[in-house]
Amino acid sequence: MAHPGAASRALALALVAVALAGVRAQGAAFEEPDYYGQELWRRGRYYEHPEREPELFSPPLHEGLGVEKQEQLQQEPRPPKKAAKPKKAPKREKVVAETPPPGKNNNRKGRRSKSLEKAARDDNGVPVAHEDVRESCPPLGLETLKITDFQLHASTAKRYGLGAHRGRLNIQAGINENDFHDGAWCAGRNDLHQWIEVDARRLTRFTGVITQGRNSLWLSDWVTSYKVMVSNDSHTWVTVKNGSGDMIFEGNSEKEIPVLNELPVPMVARYIRVNPQSWFDNGSICMRMEILGCPLPDPNNYYHRRNEMTTTDDLDFKHHNYKEMRQLMKVVNEMCPNITRIYNIGKSHQGLKLYAVEISDHPGEHEVGEPEFHYIAGAHGNEVLGRELLLLLLQFLCQEYLAQNTRIVRLVEETRIHILPSLNPDGYEKACEGGSELGGWSLGRWTHDGIDINNNFPDLNSLLWEAEDRQNAPRKVPNHYIAIPEWYLSENATVAMETRAVIAWMEKIPFVLGGNLQGGELVVAYPYDMVRSLWKMQEHTPTPDDHVFRWLAYSYASTHRLMTDARRRVCHTEDFQKEEGTVNGASWHTVAGSLNDFSYLHTNCFELSIYVGCDKYPHESELPEEWENNRESLIVFMEQVHRGIKGIVRDLHGKGIPNAIISVEGVNHDIRTANDGDYWRLLNPGEYVVTAKAEGFVSSSKNCMVGYDMGATRCDFILSKTNLARIREIMETFGKQPVSLPARRLKLRGRKRRQRG
Repeated sequence: MAHPGAASRALALALVAVALAGVRAQGAAFEEPDYYGQELWRRGRYYEHPEREPELFSPPLHEGLGVEKQEQLQQEPRPPKKAAKPKKAPKREKVVAETPPPGKNNNRKGRRSKSLEKAARDDNGVPVAHEDVRESCPPLGLETLKITDFQLHASTAKRYGLGAHRGRLNIQAGINENDFHDGAWCAGRNDLHQWIEVDARRLTRFTGVITQGRNSLWLSDWVTSYKVMVSNDSHTWVTVKNGSGDMIFEGNSEKEIPVLNELPVPMVARYIRVNPQSWFDNGSICMRMEILGCPLPDPNNYYHRRNEMTTTDDLDFKHHNYKEMRQLMKVVNEMCPNITRIYNIGKSHQGLKLYAVEISDHPGEHEVGEPEFHYIAGAHGNEVLGRELLLLLLQFLCQEYLAQNTRIVRLVEETRIHILPSLNPDGYEKACEGGSELGGWSLGRWTHDGIDINNNFPDLNSLLWEAEDRQNAPRKVPNHYIAIPEWYLSENATVAMETRAVIAWMEKIPFVLGGNLQGGELVVAYPYDMVRSLWKMQEHTPTPDDHVFRWLAYSYASTHRLMTDARRRVCHTEDFQKEEGTVNGASWHTVAGSLNDFSYLHTNCFELSIYVGCDKYPHESELPEEWENNRESLIVFMEQVHRGIKGIVRDLHGKGIPNAIISVEGVNHDIRTANDGDYWRLLNPGEYVVTAKAEGFVSSSKNCMVGYDMGATRCDFILSKTNLARIREIMETFGKQPVSLPARRLKLRGRKRRQRG
């Protein structure tokens, strides 16, 4: 008896042969006949599986007819089982595309347009969908740049800077909007024949379209309605139908809020085209968009293999709300109780605790000689990728420590690591309401009381530079540990509760190195973030430790999978390849009161901003790839805390001296010792003259060599007290105070006057 699988394959081959014969009979001219035949063969094999029969829509081809005539000849798309009848659909349940692998769940919520409220039904009023559940697919990747510029085409464009390659969801315009980097695709003419299309490069089940207007400070351009067409060969197009007529989807009512429209029936094709039908009265045809679609399985597809990314790490690849984040922390703590500790540094404006996780072989205590490191994410609540990367990092460090990964064990035992995944949980909750595609560029960016944490720290740069510029300064200006102004500490100051919590946290723990993860770009920014020239918006403004900061930034960027790739497309407008994926913050855009500058001028911590992705809030299906992009960089950057010199400053009795000043010759920036007298000074390889000094002690200097191998050079100091300090100590021991010479002279003069009188 023949095997049933062989019979099904034979049937599939027969169907393919019939389909190909039908296509030849129609005389259709395909751009890539071999490719199309291969796709059709793959499609036949895919649909022979009985688990699910998706709505397969292959537009019939009519040789020699235009698009409008083609649409007239098309029949209504055939839904499963019964013919569709447009009626108002009931409330939709949460839906999933096929059976997704772990971490591929959809996270799409948010605004829906009115046309979405009408879905296809059969004659009995039952929604046409498999198992009565709407299918939902992730974004193809216009925003994340998975869809390349070569896959985007348009009928016309106003100019190159408004070409189809700029029609990506949430893309931002440059400072000068008339350059190569404008904020949308804009058609060259305002008529009904304009379109923008996406080549998915493989058969794809298209389920929806998300649109925005043009990103512009001065112009109001958006599309208010449009049609959607699909094709297998980019020549013959079929319009999505609503009953017997073309379906008109409702577009945007302003330019920034994304609007989702789901197709009444999922369409299977290679190309999808959006055809604007109306636009804002005083504007032009301009739009940004994202396409929702599930590529059909095809392991032989070259483009798919080239872009495919998998991970072997068994981690929780999903978006976590506040409760889920807290639960995940508890799970990690229960898995690794000996090396983890959960604590909070304060509360948000809405009363949510700002949870941090400490990872150390002795959690809860500062070990003498062991440096402290921190990662912060979520200062902007809608920049969600950094938040999820840190939650993944927590899981990874715990798992690898339990597996006795030598590198991770050494890192945990020699470093006290602090991870704060969500500095602005209130903002995240707002962004979460919109979801990964519909939140827009700014929803949830600020705290609940409307403050941008990223530039809410005290401006210490101006205090330093103004004092340095005063030629008649009464004393030398300190170059470190600059005090916070009194006005900033007052209750009436516009300072977020979250900002105050971070300041108190950084003053309590002697951090050496830190990174704050942000989103919307792919670059590492190092201080200063504020320009020194008041009349400039961009100016390279280096710190005295510029070479160290450059190395720290490069250590992350060079180990990231994409940051230093010269072939990659820029996220929005800036190309950071001239500095290998790094940038001085002030030369990019000036920010007063940044965390980076505050950390450098008020504490010992060298802080950098790490922009981990073009998409601030990627779909859950993107998290495994983003983890692979950033995993090595996250670890390498932590390891840099062990570069430079370290040591303990003690007195003659072996007691550590707190607040001793460590100076490096030629570098106009000092650091101070912690409470136990230990210190860490980040330096690049080289030989340095290092001086330790403290009040009441004689300063001491020595040469310290920093090598190229990982691990800080030990450079200890023993300071002896000055003669005056010893005299004061002796007299205090016997309950006496040192004699003040000016007071003694006055006393003697008074005695002589009395004797004369």
